[in-house]
Amino acid sequence: MVLPEPTLDTLGRWLAEAPAVLVTVRRTQGSVPREAGTWMAVWRERVLGTIGGGHLEFDAIAHARSLLAGPGEEGERRFALGPSLGQCCGGVVFLGFERVAPHAAARVVAALHAAHEAQRMPVALFGSGHVGRAIVRALVPLPVRVHWIDSRDEVFPAGLPPQVRTEHSAPVEAAVRDLDARSRVLVMSFSHAEDLEVIAACLRRQRAHGDLPFVGLIGSKSKWAAFGHRLEARGFAAGEIAHVTCPIGVPGVVGKEPPVIAAAVVAQLLQFR
Repeated sequence: MVLPEPTLDTLGRWLAEAPAVLVTVRRTQGSVPREAGTWMAVWRERVLGTIGGGHLEFDAIAHARSLLAGPGEEGERRFALGPSLGQCCGGVVFLGFERVAPHAAARVVAALHAAHEAQRMPVALFGSGHVGRAIVRALVPLPVRVHWIDSRDEVFPAGLPPQVRTEHSAPVEAAVRDLDARSRVLVMSFSHAEDLEVIAACLRRQRAHGDLPFVGLIGSKSKWAAFGHRLEARGFAAGEIAHVTCPIGVPGVVGKEPPVIAAAVVAQLLQFR
């Protein structure tokens, strides 16, 4: 049996067909399978999404179906992940249970969509070459929103999902000013000269606002040594320059293929989520 992806589009269609109970992780304490905001929808004969699996999910589905069958009480329930549930995580999960009638499907989906968008990590990617494209492909399924920038016009692929926004910026470093606060920045343009200008613009913004928690530059140690000297000549202090990560990617991943580099870089970004 192939289960559908727990997308909001699928949720909206299924909610419009029959009543369900929406189960959401409202808050947590300690070690738990999933984070607050995670959801699962339960119908009489099917389930969409997951709140972490195991006995916790089994009990949550059973309670949701009891609400569908009778006048049980909606609201919040506390689940301790200990011996009674056969799960040794040791934390506590507070689950919300809400009956959803078909006429309320649009409202519920809109609320979940807004909450999901608010939780997306902002990533700014400068450069639409082979590695940049591989990184975007790897980011699309993840809870991020991507601001993809290049100085060359008409270089972005068609059919990008809504969480990927493209921008043609010339000069490319001008786009740094308008990045979302808390953006994780990746720099990999087609030109080392452009890379340097973008990095310098990021350091100026970091100096003024301190709102770019990660600035990463693709390249070798020798490239970064040369950039370091040039940034010093522009008046950046050693502590400011040290805010840049170069090379990028989690250590130990070997391979120059764009998908391999993308996997290492995306894993590193998730450490800053």
